[in-house]
Amino acid sequence: MTRVVDLFYKLLELLLILLLSGMAIMVFVNVILRYGFNSGLTVSDEMARYFFVWLTFIGAVVGFREYGHMGVESLVALFGRRGRVLCMILSNLLILGVSAIFFWGTWKQLPINASMSAPVTGLSMGWVYGIGFFTGAGCSLIALERLFRLVTGRVTESEIAAFAGEHHGIEKLVERA
Repeated sequence: MTRVVDLFYKLLELLLILLLSGMAIMVFVNVILRYGFNSGLTVSDEMARYFFVWLTFIGAVVGFREYGHMGVESLVALFGRRGRVLCMILSNLLILGVSAIFFWGTWKQLPINASMSAPVTGLSMGWVYGIGFFTGAGCSLIALERLFRLVTGRVTESEIAAFAGEHHGIEKLVERA
């Protein structure tokens, strides 16, 4: 099961690379066409914006899985194991609540977005902003899984250290490069 989840996140990282590359290529080609040939691709501006939205929201889920979001690590680092676990539980409960609200808000907004279409591509805006379902559900599932492991005592010391900001050593940064 862990291999399937890891493969899923590798595919998400590949999708992030493709979205960022597509966004950069479209904007670059459009700049060349505008300044070099006095023309341009109207679809590239719109699609670059939509790619950026999807890149941001998919990246939020990947970042949450890797403990990459901002935290008050200087405070958490002062606590012992018990205090850190309590902070992890509170943090994941808060994230679970906010993610559920985000999912629900996307659900409530979907009829409005689905009825609107993009000005250039004609794409339903439901496809653009529907990424909120993925982000809300993804962060909720990660938070639920972490809460389950915290409550059952299955959380590892490396996860607690990552939560406290102790995973950003030079070794970890070199490893990611």
